[in-house]
Amino acid sequence: MKICPLKNIAGGEILAKAIYTDDYTELLAKGVVLKKEYIPRLQELGIKDIYIEETELEREKSEILVKEVREDIKNKVQSILEKYTYQQNKELMELCTAADNIIENVLNEGMVAEKVYDIKERSADIYEHSISVCSFATLLGLKLGIKQNKIRDMAVASLLHDLGLRYLPFDYKNKNMTDMSEMEQIEYKKHTIYGYSSVASEDWISKASKNIILHHHEILDGTGYPLHLKTISQECRIVTVCDIFDEMICGIGCKRAKVYEAVELLKLYAGTKLDIEIVKLFLKFIAVYPVGTMVVTNEGETATVVRQNKNFPERPVIKILKDGNGNEISNEVIKDLMENHKIFIEQVLN
Repeated sequence: MKICPLKNIAGGEILAKAIYTDDYTELLAKGVVLKKEYIPRLQELGIKDIYIEETELEREKSEILVKEVREDIKNKVQSILEKYTYQQNKELMELCTAADNIIENVLNEGMVAEKVYDIKERSADIYEHSISVCSFATLLGLKLGIKQNKIRDMAVASLLHDLGLRYLPFDYKNKNMTDMSEMEQIEYKKHTIYGYSSVASEDWISKASKNIILHHHEILDGTGYPLHLKTISQECRIVTVCDIFDEMICGIGCKRAKVYEAVELLKLYAGTKLDIEIVKLFLKFIAVYPVGTMVVTNEGETATVVRQNKNFPERPVIKILKDGNGNEISNEVIKDLMENHKIFIEQVLN
C-alpha cells in the first residue's frame, strides 16, 4: 500500500483504503479498480491523495535495514545519546550492542544477494544519520572483505562519530558552511575533537574507533579537518565516504541535496579527495533514482521509478505517467532502461 496524489492516478490502480466523504459516506470501497472517469468527481470533492495497492515491481524496493529494525535501533541510540553529558559515561557502551545489531541485520538482509538500495533524502537528524553511516560502512566493509573486528570498529565509531555536534550552540542543519559565521565555522570543525575527547579515556572503545571519530572529516588531499591529514586508515576512508553522502541527503553542515546530486559529488571527489575504489563500490549499491522518484526522460515522458536494476543504479525501471506531449497514459507502460538503451533520465521532478 502507498499514498498517491490523485493527479498522478492514470486509471487501473487498485484502491487500498476506502474513500469517504466528510460525513463518512463511503464513495469507493477498498479493492475497487479505479477508473479514469472517477478522478474529476473525486477532485471536485476536494480529495487530493488516495491509498492504492503497490504493483509487484514497486514492492521490490530494497532498504539496507528494514523499517522496523531501523526504528528500534534509532530509538535505542537516541535514548542513550540524549542522556549523555560531556563526561566519562559508561552508558555509551550500550552503543556497542546497537552496532552489533546493525552488523547482524546487514549480514542477514544485505548480503543475501547483490542489490541496489533505495536511499532517500530526509530531514537532518543526527541519530538517523549515525545509523545510516553505520549501515553503509558495515555493508562496504563486508563487501571489501574487511576483518570482523575492523567492521565492528567502524560500526561503533559511526554511531558516535557526530557526538560532538551535540555541544554546538547554533543551528547547523540544512546550512552550508559558507552560510555560517566565521566563529560558527570554527566551532563546527571542532565537533570531531569534542567527540573524540568525550571517549578518549574510555577503555571499552578501541583506538581505531576513537581515531575514526577524530578523523572522519579528513580527506586525501589534506584539506580536511581537524589535522589536515593525507594518510588515513582504510576504515576511516570508508566512514568518510558514507558520512559525506549521508550528510548531503539529510542536510548536516550543508544544504540538503537530492540523492543524484550527492552521487555526482562523490564522483567528482573520487580519486582526489576520496578513495576512488571505495566510492566506486559504494555507488554500485546506491540507487541514483530511488523508487517513487518522478523523472522526465530525454523523450519528454514523465515517469516514476518502480524498480532498480542490479549493478546499474543509473538505469532503473520506470512507469510512464505522461507521454512526450504531456498527455496522461491510460494503460500501464513499463520501460526498463537496461533494455531501452536510447532512453535516459534527463530531469528529476521530486
